[in-house]
This record gives sequence, structure tokens and C-alpha cells, in this order.
Amino acid sequence: MNNVKNTFKEVVAAIMPVTIVVIFLQIAIIRLPMEALLQFLIGVFFVSIGFFLFLLGVNAGLLPIGELIGKRLPRTKNAWLIIGTGLLLGIVVTIAEPDLRVLATQIDNVSEGAISATILILSVSLGLALFVALAMIRTLFNIPLHFVLIAGYAAVFLLSFFVPDAFVPISFDSGGVTTGPMAVPFILALGVGVASSLRPKDSKDETEGFGLIGLASIGPILAVMILGVIF
Repeated sequence: MNNVKNTFKEVVAAIMPVTIVVIFLQIAIIRLPMEALLQFLIGVFFVSIGFFLFLLGVNAGLLPIGELIGKRLPRTKNAWLIIGTGLLLGIVVTIAEPDLRVLATQIDNVSEGAISATILILSVSLGLALFVALAMIRTLFNIPLHFVLIAGYAAVFLLSFFVPDAFVPISFDSGGVTTGPMAVPFILALGVGVASSLRPKDSKDETEGFGLIGLASIGPILAVMILGVIF
């Protein structure tokens, strides 16, 4: 019951400020037709319900199962299985990411089909999955995070000189949308679970499970840039 109350408070805190600002702008400045404002309020109602149910699902299912998988995997003592699981989960949760689908659809429309939504989704999913696998390798072998981040963003910086101008902003947006409501809870829980299983409970190295999302988001940027070079 406390979980339901806390989730309701989170939804209200997230949705109400946007609603208040839009209503204020409607009254003071923009003066949209009442039909448009009514559609907005109906949308807010449905978004609130969906957000509430989604957060309940995340807390009840996604986070616990992700952390449990992360804790059980190291017990197999099979590095390839851990890395492969990270790769597979990275692909499936990114394909299910709603933010990515919105971006892919908009890019498909703007480019008039030149950059297919399907190709973009698959490229971004593969890019994120490869870097989730890399994050698993980093955790397994205790590689310092800043080394991998510096190498990853150096590759992004260098590749940007060879990519068509239109693909540079698309690639960074692709990295941003993968930090959405599907990918973040599951992948972060997986990383924390693996790190906490590999490190002693009283060790500061248990926090090595964090930073995984920041590292994984490099993958989609590189994937879309490579897609731009191919195009």
C-alpha cells in the first residue's frame, strides 16, 4: 500500500508542473482553441494513469528481476554467459523503448523514408547492446570507468568528422532516447546486481554497477554515426 501511495505522489510531482505551466500559457499567452486544451487535459489524464501503472510495474517486476538476474549470473562463473546475457537484454529492452520509437518515426517522416525507422531502431539497439556487453566486461575485470568513457567519446569525436552533418544530431539524440523508461531500470538493476555479487558487501567497488547507462549510451551514438557513413 505504501508503494502505491509513493508511486501516486511521484506521478503527481512529475505531471502536475507541466500541466500547470501549459494551462498558465493558455490563459496568459497562447490562447489555443478550447478543443485543443481539452485534448491536452484528456491526454494528461491517460498519461498519468499509464505512468502510474508503469512505475508500479517497474518497482514490482523490472527492478527486482533485473537485479536477481545480475546476482545469479556471476554464480555460473561463465564470463561469456554474463556478457552474452547483457548483449541480449540490451537488444530486447532497447527495441521495446518507446522514446526510441518516437524518434525513429519522426526521422523516418522527415527523411521521407530515406532513413527507415526499422533500420534506425535495429542500429541503435545493436549499438546499445554491444556497449552493455562492454560494461559487463568492465565490471567483470574491474576496468576503471573513466578509461572506457574517454576511449568511447574519443571515438565519437573522431568519427563525427567523417559523418554527414545530418547524422551528427540524430546520433546524439539516439544516445539520449535510450536512457528511457524501459532500458534504464532493467539495465541499471542488472549492472548493480552483477557488481554486488562480484564485490564484497563492505567494499566501495560495489558501486561499480553504476555508470553503466552512461557507458551504454555511447553505443547508439557510434552506431548511428556508422550508419551515416554507410548511407
